[in-house]
Amino acid sequence: MRPEPLRRLKGMTNLDPNGCASQKASTVLLLIDVINDFDFPQAGNLFRFALPAARRIADLKRRLRRRKIPAIYVNDNFGRWQSDFRAQVQRCTEETCRGAKVTRLLLPAEDDYFVLKPKQSAFFSTTLEVLLRYFGARKLIVTGFAADICVLFTVFDAHMRDFEVVVPTDCVASESVAAKRHACRQMERFANAELSSSRQIRG
Repeated sequence: MRPEPLRRLKGMTNLDPNGCASQKASTVLLLIDVINDFDFPQAGNLFRFALPAARRIADLKRRLRRRKIPAIYVNDNFGRWQSDFRAQVQRCTEETCRGAKVTRLLLPAEDDYFVLKPKQSAFFSTTLEVLLRYFGARKLIVTGFAADICVLFTVFDAHMRDFEVVVPTDCVASESVAAKRHACRQMERFANAELSSSRQIRG
C-alpha cells in the first residue's frame, strides 16, 4: 500500500502544459519549512513553539482554501540533494521523526504547490518568483519556521520585490519568544510587513 502522504501528492494537476500555474490569485499563502524533521541542534527548543504554530497554520490554510487562495510550500531539502518534496513529506511523517506531529498537521493537498530552496530565503535560486508572477500575486501571507531565519530572509526578499507582506505572528515560531519577537519587529520596521493574528486574516 502506498503511504498516505504520497497518495495525497500523486498526480498533482495544478500546472498547465507549459509547467506554469494555471490558477490566478492576488494573494498567496507561503508555508516556510513546515515539512521538517527537526533533526538539528536546538531543534527541541524550536519544536515546542512550532507545534502550536502549526495548529494555527493548519486552521488558517483551511480558511484561505475556502477563499480559493493557493498555498505554496517552500522547503529546505536539508542537504538531501537526491531527494524531492514527496520524499521529504514521507520521511517527516515517520513515527521515529521528531517533526511528524507538525508534518501531519500540515500535509499538502493535491492541488497545493511546492518549491525546494537551497538556502534561507524562499526566493534565492528558486522558481518561487516566477510562480508568483504567473499567479499575478501581489500579497504574500508568510508562515512557518524559523521566524528569525528563513521567514525573516523570505520577508525581506519579498519586500525588495515589491510584494505586500502579511505575517500572522501566531503562525511563525523561533527557538525562543524573544527571538521571534525581535524578528517580527525587524520585519515590520525594515520590510513594512503587516503583523497580525491569523484570526484577523481574511485573504
